[in-house]
Amino acid sequence: MTFEGFIIHHSSCTSINGVGYDFWIGADGSVTSAPLLTDPSYIHICLEGHFNRNYVLLGPAQKQQLFIASKLVMELSRQYDISPLFLYPHTDTCPGKEFPWNELVIYPSHGYH
Repeated sequence: MTFEGFIIHHSSCTSINGVGYDFWIGADGSVTSAPLLTDPSYIHICLEGHFNRNYVLLGPAQKQQLFIASKLVMELSRQYDISPLFLYPHTDTCPGKEFPWNELVIYPSHGYH
């Protein structure tokens, strides 16, 4: 499969109903993957919780989820030859205008932060 990038969700989205994502990052930091990647164009990653807020307003567990998501994006980028910079929101409200995109991105030249 050739993917164009990653779609980021959060579970506070009203259209999330337990399906529609390939990887779930739980509030406890656990990562659960779907049996198959179902979208031929994008890999979908869902963070459990509400992430439509500034990074400084997130709790330690949510900051950990973002870090885990960034590591997951880097690993999947290598595995499927996708730029880790091709990150897109699910909708205008999911994960929201205040989502801390800069904390999610790990630039390949910087390695893990």
